Amino acid sequence: MEQVIGKAPKTRVRYGMLALVFINVVINYLDRSNLSVAAASLSKDLALSPVEMGYIFSAFGWTYAVLQIPGGLVADRFGPRILYAFCLITWSISTVFQGFARGFASLFALRLATGAFEAPSYPINNRIVTSWFPDNERAAATAMYVSGQFIGLAFLTPVLVTIQYYAGWKGLFIITGLVGLVWGVVWYLFYRDPLDHKGVNEAELAYIEEGGGLFRGKKTGTKHTSVWSWENIKLVFRGRTLWGVYIAQFAVNATLWFFLTWFPTYLVKYRGLDFIKSGYLASIPFLAACAGVLLSGFLSDNLVKKGWSVSAARKTPIIVGLILSTSIVGANYSTDTAYIIFFMAFSFFGAGMALISWVFVSLLSPKHLIGLTGGVFNFMGNLASIIVPIVIGYLAKDGDFKPALVFIGALGLIGACSYIFLVGKIERRG
Repeated sequence: MEQVIGKAPKTRVRYGMLALVFINVVINYLDRSNLSVAAASLSKDLALSPVEMGYIFSAFGWTYAVLQIPGGLVADRFGPRILYAFCLITWSISTVFQGFARGFASLFALRLATGAFEAPSYPINNRIVTSWFPDNERAAATAMYVSGQFIGLAFLTPVLVTIQYYAGWKGLFIITGLVGLVWGVVWYLFYRDPLDHKGVNEAELAYIEEGGGLFRGKKTGTKHTSVWSWENIKLVFRGRTLWGVYIAQFAVNATLWFFLTWFPTYLVKYRGLDFIKSGYLASIPFLAACAGVLLSGFLSDNLVKKGWSVSAARKTPIIVGLILSTSIVGANYSTDTAYIIFFMAFSFFGAGMALISWVFVSLLSPKHLIGLTGGVFNFMGNLASIIVPIVIGYLAKDGDFKPALVFIGALGLIGACSYIFLVGKIERRG
């Protein structure tokens, strides 16, 4: 039944803002993954070896990971409306210029630029959800926007493959970049914070705030000075619980970045699939990951509502998901395309379940350091975007991809153990 304060039912503006974030994430991941679709053709045209492609796949992560902490600080300092518009437009310009790359150096540099401009995006996402949603809706809201990366890639990977087939890899980069440029303007026109949105009523604001939403958190104190202090930076690196979450996020992202980088090449080059057919088959694991993250988010919130402790309700789906992600190794033991895709999809389903881990940023971070904690969390997780593509490039350079899949599976097991043995009681750190 709709909550009523006075005589006015609460509005549902928060879901509209979540829809805008969802589309941001779709575009974000299109510009991360378009290289994976282009890789087979691009590497041939530019005469790039598997090791060189490993470095190019990782280039995005070099700047993206390194700038997560500054990105989190910037997200705490500046509003999501202007900052996200700036990020969308600048990373889209970098994407357009990738269509004009002439070799390793120029492509590597442009991927570095794309990573740099995308760096604040997930800390901003987390801040928006923390501002617009009460605690008991936050895991589901997180799952909804995280699902954007999988829904977008599941349905748009065949589209990207078709675009490349007709427009070439250069046209693929130009078209996907132009989409982001247009959306950056749309975001600026329509997004507002809770206190600035004309459509939200007092009933919805009260519902959000009474449930733990932090949209008034930046209205008091000397926020800018305190956020940038070394003491605060040390605070978000201190303690076994946060380190357990950070290590596990690296493991989750290891599986994610395999699918965002090497997966289409694995199907075409190492499994001999037709390029167009691989585009459709590659969408299946992304659909599975989407199902995993949505199931995990809604299940976790329901467990909280049924009286489970926050620790158990939030950690259990993530641990189960990380264990399931190790099934990627099963693809090493089959030559049947259907079984290979099954193991890939089942593994990515598990990784998707574990991706509600962003909810721990809201639960564990000090109220005035949501952005900074999110930046550190994403920095630690996205070290995988640097390390994993390079390691896979070296492991597969002699034509055997099996060690690479064992490597990904082992990291999933390490992530599960991190949540089981390192992450203790879930409580806010100040």
